[in-house]
Amino acid sequence: MSDINSKPSDQEQLNVKLEQANRQLLQSEKLAAIGQLAAGVAHEINNPVGYVYSNLQSLGTYLEDLFRLTDAVEAGASLEDLRAIKQNIDYGFLKDDLKDLMAESREGIERVKTIISAMKDFSHIDDEEFKLADLHRGIETTLNVVNNELKYKATVIKEFGDLPEVECISSQINQVIMNLLVNAAHAIDDFGEIIVRTQCSGDQAIIEIVDNGKGIAQENLHRIFEPFFTTKSVGKGTGLGLSLSFNIIQKHNGSIAAENAPTGKGTCFRISLPLKQPEASPGNQQG
Repeated sequence: MSDINSKPSDQEQLNVKLEQANRQLLQSEKLAAIGQLAAGVAHEINNPVGYVYSNLQSLGTYLEDLFRLTDAVEAGASLEDLRAIKQNIDYGFLKDDLKDLMAESREGIERVKTIISAMKDFSHIDDEEFKLADLHRGIETTLNVVNNELKYKATVIKEFGDLPEVECISSQINQVIMNLLVNAAHAIDDFGEIIVRTQCSGDQAIIEIVDNGKGIAQENLHRIFEPFFTTKSVGKGTGLGLSLSFNIIQKHNGSIAAENAPTGKGTCFRISLPLKQPEASPGNQQG
């Protein structure tokens, strides 16, 4: 009898260990993904920082010129001398260029703030609580994080429907979206199109990510969510992204599926998530 009674306990311990291993794998894959994106994010930040720095150098020169003019005013220079200085420093150009310089610098700093905010939101790897979240905000955050991966490969078209807030672990859903977006970019050989579409269907939130790339071989469609299965060349993927995405969506009591476009060009990944998690459901238990 003691052996029989111990079996459920052993099973529970095994489940706990499997859940811990799965969580560690999830975090490792997310950290690896962030690492792969780091160079792209650095480029995205370096670009606006570069022209803000250049603008500051120009601003320094302009201020020296303006100080020449104000110093001449304080020294009681004649009107003719002031006009000569004003013409010498090209005051009209300086005035117009200062407006452009400030506007461009403000835009650059806003871009940096947006990227940093997106990375901060995206990298909450320890967030394990189901909360109501705005999926559209999560998608926008993820698009900002992977912008450098996408902008040279595809035009991203957003077709957002009306969605209420969805009960989910938003950082994990963001990771799924990131995996699908990067996969879509990798599937496009030259330059293509990626559509991110959302809608509400009954008590389900639907997210579709559609690309017009090379598609998935029919014999591989049923295998793409298997751990370590990848059609990418060596060094291009771990084969864990879609498997972990599948596990995340399963944990959310949702579904994820892929199908090739009827035209044979491109793939559509479709995620379905319940708007509200079932009470005391296996996926909604905290571990």
